[in-house]
Amino acid sequence: MIRVVNLVKEYKTGHIRKRVLNDVNFDVARGERLAVLGRNGAGKSTLVRLLGGLEYPTSGHIICDMSLSWPLGLNGGFQGSLSGTDNMKFVARIYGKPYRDVYDFVEYFSELGAYLEEPVKTYSSGMRARLAFGLSLAIDFDCYLIDEVIFVGDQRFHRKCREEIFEKRADRSLLLVSHDANILNEYCNGALVLHGGRSKVFKDVPLALDIYNSL
Repeated sequence: MIRVVNLVKEYKTGHIRKRVLNDVNFDVARGERLAVLGRNGAGKSTLVRLLGGLEYPTSGHIICDMSLSWPLGLNGGFQGSLSGTDNMKFVARIYGKPYRDVYDFVEYFSELGAYLEEPVKTYSSGMRARLAFGLSLAIDFDCYLIDEVIFVGDQRFHRKCREEIFEKRADRSLLLVSHDANILNEYCNGALVLHGGRSKVFKDVPLALDIYNSL
């Protein structure tokens, strides 16, 4: 389970401190798929970064006994001067996964082909997203953090993404930041609405979407 308790996140700009998240509380059980809803600036991406360990809370706690992915949609964490394959070797070593298994999956999933041997700094944003998404899925986490844009490329590749994350990993937990009501209604069984730094949890996703649309 992931348990978020009294989570607060503030950023300092000059002499002003802005509180983005204010006493946020929620749980995510194993196998639960939680939609994260909120207007621009509501703190959705900040929350995902905190859960993924990319930032630290100002106060409060995140208690977790599951392995969490880095945020899918985040593609800025690569070493740009290294090739895609060298970045894969680095990630495989960190997580103790056989490199050959990681490479085979990422090559199949990303469809980057010979570009995997090129420096990542030469990739387009879409290519970096494919590499990041493929690497996340290759590691096999208990819970996936998906921030906004997860489907890149053409419709055929969109179907591959959906199959990998929503069907083949249907038993995994998920936090999904998205504005796509169809995806959220189809794949999520709960929702977290962020507004004014505060959070409210709903078991009824359509109701959460109605609340979100009224904000």
